[in-house]
Formats: sequence, C-alpha cells, structure tokens
Amino acid sequence: MLKPDQIAAVKARGFLINRGTELFSGRIVPAGAVFSAEDLRTISEIAEKYGNGKVAFTSRLAAEVVGIPFEKIDEACVYAAERGLYFGGTGAKIRPITACKGTTCVYGNYDTQALAKELHEKYYIGWADVKLPHKFKIGIGGCPNSCMKPSLNDFGVEGRRAPNFEVSDCRGCKVCIIEKSCPSKAAHVENGKLVIGENCLQCGVCTGKCPFKAVRHESDVRYRIYVGGTWGKHTRMGTPLSRLVTREEIEPLLEKTMLWFKENAYQKERLGKAIDRIGVEAFEAAVFSDDLLNRKAEILAQPVKTR
Repeated sequence: MLKPDQIAAVKARGFLINRGTELFSGRIVPAGAVFSAEDLRTISEIAEKYGNGKVAFTSRLAAEVVGIPFEKIDEACVYAAERGLYFGGTGAKIRPITACKGTTCVYGNYDTQALAKELHEKYYIGWADVKLPHKFKIGIGGCPNSCMKPSLNDFGVEGRRAPNFEVSDCRGCKVCIIEKSCPSKAAHVENGKLVIGENCLQCGVCTGKCPFKAVRHESDVRYRIYVGGTWGKHTRMGTPLSRLVTREEIEPLLEKTMLWFKENAYQKERLGKAIDRIGVEAFEAAVFSDDLLNRKAEILAQPVKTR
C-alpha cells in the first residue's frame, strides 16, 4: 500500500492519484498551449505503454495520461523526456501557461500561442524551482471575447486593438460596414459621419473593414492586464491595471507581479487575497516601478512568509 509521502512526492512531479486506486494520472504540459502531431503520437504511446490507454485534457490544456502505476512513473518520465515532453503542472509555483487560439482565430489581435511559449520557457521552465506562496496561473487571451478568461487568472493578458479612425476619410455611408460589424454597438453614423463611442471594447473587429480606409487596419495592439483572478471555491475577478500596456511591458510586469507575490503574500495565500489585504494602489505603485527588479535576487532568496 502506498504511503502518503509517496503520493505527495509524485504529485509534486505532476502525478495525481486516481480516486479509489493506487494508479495515477500524469500531466504532460504543452509549450505555448500547443501539442504537435508528433507530441500527440508520443502521448498516445505513453498512454498505451504506461497507462490504461486513455488521455484526458485538463482545464489548463495539459494532456493527462490516466492509470499509471506508481512503479512505472519514473520510466514514463524518462520515455517522455527523451521525446521532448515533460510531466508537471502542480504545486505552489507557476502553473502551465494557457492561451486561447488567438494565433489563428479571426478575432485574435496578436499571436497568443507565441507569447505563451515565450513565457513558458522563461518562467514556467526558468522559474520551476522558485517556491511561491501558492499556485500562480497565467492566461493569455487574444481579444475581449475572453475565451481564455484572463480575468480569472493570477496574471491575465487580453489583447486590445483600438480603432485607428480618421474622420476626414469617412464618407458617411448610408449602410456603414463599421457600424454594422461593431459587436458592442459603439459605432454609429451621426450627422453624416461615423462616431465611435466610449463603450468601444477595442476588440479590433472593425479594423480594416472600411473600403475608404477611415478605420485603418494598422491600429496598435495594446494589452489589458488583470491581476489576482481566481476561480473555484473562492472566486475573485482579476483587477485590471489602471492602463493598457505595450508588448514590451508584459514580461517585466509579470516578473514584478511574481516578485511582489513572493515578498508580500503569506503561505497558502493567493495573489488576489494579498492584493486585497495590502491594497491595489500599493500593488500598482510597486509593479510600475523598478524597485522589485532591482531587489530580484534578494526576494527570490527569501523563504515564503508564514503567519
């Protein structure tokens, strides 16, 4: 019979016990929220060789191989690693980074999977040994449709594309394609000219559609950042930062958010709870300055705070 410490040890490696058995489901984490065809063939082989032949997908897009005996876990890990795949995705650290299909979606404002892969390599892998106060989830969304639910992650990214509208090029068409295509009903023709209201979601749907180029396609992409979102037993909508950010700001903001989390949160306290306890203004002041990055080595060397 397996001992609790054996079950806990393999859980930290991405293997969760199947209820009522001594078998485990092992989570294989995709880089950039995408598996290749070869990856999927390998996952099928692992399921047949070491599990019960079944594969389930988790809410964070990992492939979970079901029914692996405890004594076969090490062998399964070696087999996967030799083929460029790795088990993981549990514990008080950065969890697998998820992304919507904004890379190929008609509504996607940027390459979501490329950003997810970049963050996967730099933080999920690069910070694998960093012990955080609690789990830390990152969600990458391509537009305000919010399919990936960025606002329900500890750090969520949502791509926005504000209309680049030039009123002098507007012909005031009787049937305006911009007005017709706007999902938020923010665009309408008034007194012979297009007007875009303050309720514009900056979803990017209208960009490039005007035949007279009044709303241009080359609109800049900006990013809404949400922090402290959670979903489950305790739900908290992520707090949107007070301004949209550029692509270059995303990674420094993510890193500073995790450093702030490590320095300020107590053990088993989620980021959102720590923000509510200390205050959004104090959090924003910290992540929009460079102090946390200047003290990075010091913060990472600190143990997690206990109450």
